[in-house]
Amino acid sequence: MNILDSLPDEPEETPSPVSPTPNNQLDQQKQLKRPQLQVDAPLRMVETAFLASTASLIWFINFYFPLGPVLRIFFPVPIALVYLRWGKRAAWMAAVTSGLLLAVLMGPVRSMLFVMPFALMGVLLGATWHRRVPWIVSITLGMLLGTLGVFFRLWLLSVLSGEDLWVYVINQVTEIIEWIFLKLEILATPSVFFIQVGAVLLVAFNNLIYLFVVHLSAWLLLDRLGNPIPRPPRWVQVLMDYEG
Repeated sequence: MNILDSLPDEPEETPSPVSPTPNNQLDQQKQLKRPQLQVDAPLRMVETAFLASTASLIWFINFYFPLGPVLRIFFPVPIALVYLRWGKRAAWMAAVTSGLLLAVLMGPVRSMLFVMPFALMGVLLGATWHRRVPWIVSITLGMLLGTLGVFFRLWLLSVLSGEDLWVYVINQVTEIIEWIFLKLEILATPSVFFIQVGAVLLVAFNNLIYLFVVHLSAWLLLDRLGNPIPRPPRWVQVLMDYEG
């Protein structure tokens, strides 16, 4: 009899359940990541809808119960906050949602007056703050968009009313320039081209001041919400006596 035949049969090796294969490890990692994705998606949707409705509500209240420039400062801030928290796609969805909500509540015309420029400004400011660009860049870009928004509003309201509202702006700027000439004792009549350039510069300067105040308010507010924007110039921090 052969010795090999008399030896007991060795038990067959079974795969150990403790040491998973690489494929099993990948499946376990996917299962661990899946709940995180399932939590983020509803949270993103809820926050986007909430902040879009907040922006619409601020515009709605300011239109029927104007409180001066207080609420106007916060027109673009909720949509910019959506960009800082959830990115570009969520910010665009918030802008579209706020426009649709205002179209239902106030009509398409007033909705368009909010979307252009304030909803788009919120997306623009969110993008610049997310990329940590200096204030001078974000304020300049916002000023250009705000200036275009003023001319869009004048054009839209002129079409709807059948009157050229730019004429009223020119008349007001003419009175301001004539008053300045009178104080400076300049015996001259400003030309039409000079008045129109002055009107454009006045609109741009108004939007420049507005964007600076929006940045200042967002800097103080969003820091406390855990979504800080880029630091202002040093002279602003010294002026506000704020270190952060």
